[in-house]
This record gives sequence, structure tokens and C-alpha cells, in this order.
Amino acid sequence: MMNIFIMILVALFMAGYYLMDSPSQRTQKHETEYAIEQSDLRAIAQCAVAVHNAQINSVPFQDVCIEQNGIGSEFICLNAKFKQTDCNAEGRQKPAFSYIVTYTAPIDPQNHNAMMEILEEHYADSGTFGMFNDKTIISGGTSTKRIVPAEIISKLKLVDNQLVYLTHYEKPQIITTNFDVVTADVNCPTGTVKTYRFGRWQCIGQNTKTDCGGDTIWDSDLQECVADERRKPLCANDQTAILIDSVWDCISPFPDRTCPDKMIARLNYNTMEWECVIDPTTITDSKKCDSFIQGNIYAAPGTTLRIPQTSCTDCERMITDPDTCETICVPDPSKLDSPRCYAGNIADCSGSSRALYFGFPNRGYIDAIKDFENIDIPLDSVHNQNRRFNCMDCGTGTIDTEKSVSPYVAICK
Repeated sequence: MMNIFIMILVALFMAGYYLMDSPSQRTQKHETEYAIEQSDLRAIAQCAVAVHNAQINSVPFQDVCIEQNGIGSEFICLNAKFKQTDCNAEGRQKPAFSYIVTYTAPIDPQNHNAMMEILEEHYADSGTFGMFNDKTIISGGTSTKRIVPAEIISKLKLVDNQLVYLTHYEKPQIITTNFDVVTADVNCPTGTVKTYRFGRWQCIGQNTKTDCGGDTIWDSDLQECVADERRKPLCANDQTAILIDSVWDCISPFPDRTCPDKMIARLNYNTMEWECVIDPTTITDSKKCDSFIQGNIYAAPGTTLRIPQTSCTDCERMITDPDTCETICVPDPSKLDSPRCYAGNIADCSGSSRALYFGFPNRGYIDAIKDFENIDIPLDSVHNQNRRFNCMDCGTGTIDTEKSVSPYVAICK
């Protein structure tokens, strides 16, 4: 009886040992159909993640899986009221929320659990990558649901059982920092200048210019390049040496300055204008009146007599008496068009109240002209004595045509 009891006890012991230490009989599903299904679902998730990462990094990604699985990815920006706005807006219109949303075509509801297993196993750390259901994203490995804004759902037309990857991003701002150089209070001695070198202000010697180009030379007093008169060329008879672009050049008279016979144009360096002067190269035969005789000299008693030079203005012409060889200047009406003789418009000085007249300088000038012997020429404060042509304006009055001789004398009634 005892032996039977021991045998039963040993049998129970062996059975317990076998049950406890034997390998598990539960095996994973390794059917061919199951393996293909898992592979296809994982390929969809991998393609969606690849498209999303390419969108984030702004790099192109092209694969046949995009078209096969209906995968799309877009940038969507929302304002504070969760309404779509321009992603490139600045200032007050700058978007409050910016998203990158990647989505796939709807997955068969029968594969919902299988896809959740893939998300839990391979994408547990992607909190915003999951199945879209009831306006939320359900991620693998967590019970948290991410609510998708209604504007995004409406824009992308999201439906249940789609695989959605949503990432919040911020448009980067390039901050430009300007470093202003602070001018230190540095007082440099004479002959030096303040210069910023190697991160600090220094006093360095002034680089004085001593070499000039062309036909110029350095003037230490003026501290600039001036014309070198030693290099001034000898020009032809009718030309004048002028410094052009720091180089001496012989220039002919300008075409608008026409001089009479036996005269040439020469530049007056004081006025920088061309003047007609006697041609020194002209050879003339000696005649009776080659030496001009000065006219009568007038002066008040007790004053020192000054012999004036016979020099006519641009508004006069010189005439010589062939008998006495006396030379005088007389008004030249042909010079009325010259601005030197009359600055205004001749047509404006006409009519019943205006007339032209010549500014005779003194009584001796008038008496020397025989043509004016019978004409009464006034010398008063109303008439100028500038040896130029002027305009007499009588205002509301009229010109006395009997006493006036245009363009020499103009008298108001």
C-alpha cells in the first residue's frame, strides 16, 4: 500500500515538473497572409514618415509609394482664432500656429488594430503620428488623443481611418545684429589722424599727398595739386593753353566768338571769358593815322588831369578822323542783341511808354560826336551813364517822340 502511494506521489511530482519547465506552446502567427498584411501596413507608415521628414527638411522626396497610398503633405498656418492665414505674413498678421500635416488615404477598418500594433511597436515616440478618428489623432502606445483643429480638417478633408502625422513648427527668424563702433575720445597730435585698427583707436601719421598727376604740382601751402606753369606749352597764334583734366592743352577760340579782321580770340584768365584782341602777328603798312591821337581831356578846375586810354566798350565802336587822326568811341546799335550791351528783351522795351537809350558818360563824350550836335541829350539821375543801352520806362506817361532819338536818346513827356 505504501509503494502505491509513493508511486502516485512521484507521478504527481513529475507531472508538475513537466508542466513548469516545458517550453510554451503559444506561438506567434506566422501565416503568409498575415505577414504580407503587416508588411503592407508598415510600408504605408514608413512612406508617410519619409514624406513628413522631407517636408520638414525642405528636401524633395519622390517614390511610387506616395501615389499608391494617396499620401499628401501641406503647410497650414492658423491665426489666433484658428482660421487659416498666410504663412509668410509679418507683423500683426503673423500666424499664431503653424503646422506640417501629412496624411494617407483611408485604411480598411479591418486593419485598424493591425496598424495600431505597428504604431505601438515602431512609432511609440511619435506622439502626433497615429490614426485619425473622431476629429482626433490616436497614437500607438498611449491613450492620449491629439485634437485636430477644425480648420485643418476642413482644409484637408480628413476622414476617419486615415493615417495622419501632425507637427507644430515655427518659421525661423534671422536676427541681424549690428555692431556699432564706439568712437573713443582720442585727441591726436598735429600731423596725425585717428584711425580704428585692431579693435581700438590709434593715432597714425597723416599720409600727405606729394605726387600729382598730369601737368600739376603739389602746393604745400594750399595742400592741393595746382597747375605747373613750367609745363605750359607754347600754342599757335590763335590758340590758348588751358588745363583740362590736369593736362595742358592748346584750345582754339570757341566758334560762338567771332572776331573782326586782324583780331584774334584770347582767354582772359581774370574773367575766364574769350576776348577779341589785336593779332600781334598781323603786319600792317604804316599810314598817317597809325598812331591814334587822344581826344580832348576834360576836368574840373583845380583837379589833377588823368589821361584816359582810348578803350571802347563792347557796346561801342571806334572811329578815327582821317584828317586829324583823332579817335573817339561812339554807340554801336548793332550790339543791341549782345547781353553785354542790353540784358533784357528788346521787344519788351517798346510802345508808347518805353524806349531804348544809350548811357552817355559825360558832356565831353557827347560833344566829340558831330552827329549829336543838334540833339539835346540829358545827363541827369534819371538816365544811366554806364555806356550801355538801357530802357526808359515812363510808367503811366508817354515817350516824347520829338525829343527822343532811338536808340540813343529817350525822354518822357
